[in-house]
Amino acid sequence: MNSGKEKLLLHTCCAPCSVYVINQLLDNYNVTVIFNNPNIFPEDEYLLRLSEVRNYCRKRNIDYVENEFAPDKWFDFIKGYENEPETGFRCDLCFLYRLSETASFAKNNNFDCFTTTLTIGRQKNSKKIIDLGLKIQDKYGVRFLEYDFKKKNGTQIADWLSNQMGLYKQNYCGCVFSKNDKLHE
Repeated sequence: MNSGKEKLLLHTCCAPCSVYVINQLLDNYNVTVIFNNPNIFPEDEYLLRLSEVRNYCRKRNIDYVENEFAPDKWFDFIKGYENEPETGFRCDLCFLYRLSETASFAKNNNFDCFTTTLTIGRQKNSKKIIDLGLKIQDKYGVRFLEYDFKKKNGTQIADWLSNQMGLYKQNYCGCVFSKNDKLHE
């Protein structure tokens, strides 16, 4: 399909974060969603989030790809930072890992640009994520779209939309460390 729109690869972490973001992008881009989240723990949680993204994309007739679930590679990448607090440097490394994998896929599959739903997260520092995306674009030669999807009430709209659709909503970011932090609150 060639509509004259740029091919955009959208990294997503879950369906609730995706619904609003996809709606914001579809008019201007040919969107393909990539589920690339080896950080999610346990595997049952990973599969549940993946299933929700897959089902949503199928309903909307949006192309999607599923990256290999390789938590060992992710653990190797963040090694030494396991005790960092939530939102600390471990999270920055996690964003770097997932966005680099996304940019690599985008480059190898002739996408014009890439971006992520991560900036819609309440606890996520959008500026840090955007800065990482811009650094990664230079490394891979694929343009990163600078969107802070929290703006203009994006998070609240995403919550409302996902509630209307009955999408599964997790209560922690995704990794074993964020799950343990949530359990100890």
